[in-house]
Amino acid sequence: MVRTHIEPKKGRTRSGILPLIVLSILSIASCNQSLTDRKAASQDLPSAKKTKIVTTFLPIYWFTKAVAGDAAEVEILVPPGTEVHEYQAKPENVRAIATANVLVKNGLGLEKFLEETVKNAQNPKLTEIDSSKGIKSIGAISPIVNTAKNEKDHDHEHEHTEGNPHIWLDPVLAKQQVTNIRDGLIAADPQNQATYVSNAAAYIQELDTLNRQFQQTLQKNPNCTFVTFHDAYPYLAQRYNLKQVAVVEIPEDQLSPADIQNVTNAVKKYQVKALLSEPGTDNKLLKNLSQDLKLNLQTLDSLENGDPDPQYYFKAMKANLQTLEAACK
Repeated sequence: MVRTHIEPKKGRTRSGILPLIVLSILSIASCNQSLTDRKAASQDLPSAKKTKIVTTFLPIYWFTKAVAGDAAEVEILVPPGTEVHEYQAKPENVRAIATANVLVKNGLGLEKFLEETVKNAQNPKLTEIDSSKGIKSIGAISPIVNTAKNEKDHDHEHEHTEGNPHIWLDPVLAKQQVTNIRDGLIAADPQNQATYVSNAAAYIQELDTLNRQFQQTLQKNPNCTFVTFHDAYPYLAQRYNLKQVAVVEIPEDQLSPADIQNVTNAVKKYQVKALLSEPGTDNKLLKNLSQDLKLNLQTLDSLENGDPDPQYYFKAMKANLQTLEAACK
């Protein structure tokens, strides 16, 4: 039997094939690792990070969120339902401002807690937007009624030193606030300019509609005089030819005997058509008082509490319009 001996071809030895296999495996592993690294890196790209905005209290949150939409992260410093006039900053407020890109406030001296809080946050890159820019403030367009000299049992020491700050309750001034917020966000975050312009325009259109509704409804009963337990409505009264008589500048949890006497004096002095309380006020006492004075008791909302949805502004303001319409008949 003849044995045929076949010589192996050059380069095809086992020792030559093995390095090729190893190189191929290493190449595939390297490629896979490279893809994984690229995917992880893409998730951490700075361009994907949204602008962080902090707002002071609910109406400013509504306006800012309406303009920003999903283009930025919007937070609120003062919890809804908390009295913003006397708010004391908390450590989480300092931390929020320290990591924020933008801070939006109402202005006109309302957020007194901000000065020290911003200073403590030590954020040199923070952009501040004052939504009251260009708005002429007013003081006491309607009188604040007081009783005898210096009632000491219930001292209201709050003063609006920069004018009355409740501009958000006037739909026309709210438009100016939204415009100021829009312009401030564009300056701070120009890459989202188109979104801010579009969102602001849509919200302003709704504010225009709301203004027309107030005009058409309230012009039926001009010069209506109403008593409130919070000096929050002078801009609203001025806009729609109403007269507000405020018993106290800023509401307390419960009314004092002095407040009750103030109401009685106001009703005697002015041709008052209605008493308007706020949600959370001692309504049982007011109800008895309104019955004694033969006046309707209605609820008027200063919009410092409610749903975080920006559309809630319109819901609450339309409810206020219905209240004023009923009160002024």
